[in-house]
Amino acid sequence: MKLSILDQVPISANQTAKEALEQSVKLAQAAEQLGYERYWIAEHHDMPGLACSAPEVMLSYIGARTSRIRVGSGAVLLPHYKPYKIAEVYNMLATLFPDRIDIGIGRAPGGSAEVTSALSDHFLQNVWDMPASVKDLLHFIYNDHPEDSEFAKIKAAPIPDNAPVPWLLGTSKKSALLAAEHGMAYAFGLFMSDKDAAEILDCYYQAFKSRTNRHPQTILTVTAFCADTTERAEEIALSSLVWSIQRGKGEGHSGVPSIEDAKQYRLSETEKDALEKMKQKMIIGNPDQVRNNLLDLQKQYKADEVMIVTITYAPEDRIKSYLLIAHELLKTETKI
Repeated sequence: MKLSILDQVPISANQTAKEALEQSVKLAQAAEQLGYERYWIAEHHDMPGLACSAPEVMLSYIGARTSRIRVGSGAVLLPHYKPYKIAEVYNMLATLFPDRIDIGIGRAPGGSAEVTSALSDHFLQNVWDMPASVKDLLHFIYNDHPEDSEFAKIKAAPIPDNAPVPWLLGTSKKSALLAAEHGMAYAFGLFMSDKDAAEILDCYYQAFKSRTNRHPQTILTVTAFCADTTERAEEIALSSLVWSIQRGKGEGHSGVPSIEDAKQYRLSETEKDALEKMKQKMIIGNPDQVRNNLLDLQKQYKADEVMIVTITYAPEDRIKSYLLIAHELLKTETKI
C-alpha cells in the first residue's frame, strides 16, 4: 500500500508562522525516512492558522532538505495564474530535483472573495475556462503544442529531463472526467467531500484516455489521527475538530488550540452534532484501528494510494501519528 502526506501547514496557538513552516520541513524529512511516497503542500491565502500561500517556495526549501521523497503542490490554484508561469515554476523545480516533482492542480479560490480579487481578475471566468487552462498547462509541461498554436514556438524553460507529473485534484465527476480526458492522474479529496467517491473514481477509470503511455492513477485523500490508544487519538483529534468549529464562526485566529483549551471550549448542541459529523469522515484510533480503516478505504474505492492529512496542536503528535501508520502499513521500523 502506498501512503503519502498532504500538509496544510497549520499554525498552532503557541507557534509563529515561521515555526509552523519549519515544522513542515521536519514532517517532510520524517515522511522520507518512514517510506511515504510523496509529500504535498497546500495553497491558502490570508487564512488565519494556515501558513503556506506559496507552495513553490516551500517546495524548493523542502526539496533541498530531502533527497528521495516526491514533493508537490496540493494544489496550485490554477484560475489565479497563467499556465505558462506555472509550467516554468514547476519545470524549474523538476530541473533542480529530478524525477521528484508533482504538480497538483486545483480550481478553488483558496481564500475569501477579497483575496480572490486581490490575486486575480475575472476569477469566475477563469474557473469556467479551467479545461482550456489545463490543456495549455499540459502542452507547456510536455512541450508539445500543436504547430498552429500561438505558443508553438515558446518553451517553459528550463526543460527538465523528467517533466513534473501533473495531477488533477477534485471532488466531483467534472474534475474526474477532465483528468481522464487529458490522461492525468487524479486525486480525490474524500476528507472534504460528501459525494459518492466510488462512483466518481469509477467515472475516471472508465473515461481515462492514455497520454504519453500513462495509466490511470488515483489518490484518495483522508483525514487520520493515530496514537498508541484510541483515547489519545481522540484527544489529539479534538484540537483540530474544535478549531474547525471556531473557524466556521469566524474565530480561531490564534491557530490550532491546545488539547486542554479544546476540552474547555463550550460547544452548543448544534456544534456538538457538527463535531460528531466531522468525526464520521475521519479515521481516529489506535494503530490497529487506523490500519484496518485505511485498508478498507483503499479496497472500497480501489485507490492506488492513500494520502493522509493530520492537523494536531503539538508537532510531535502529528509526526507520531504518521510514524505509527507507517509502522503498520509500510512495515518501517524507523524511529523519529
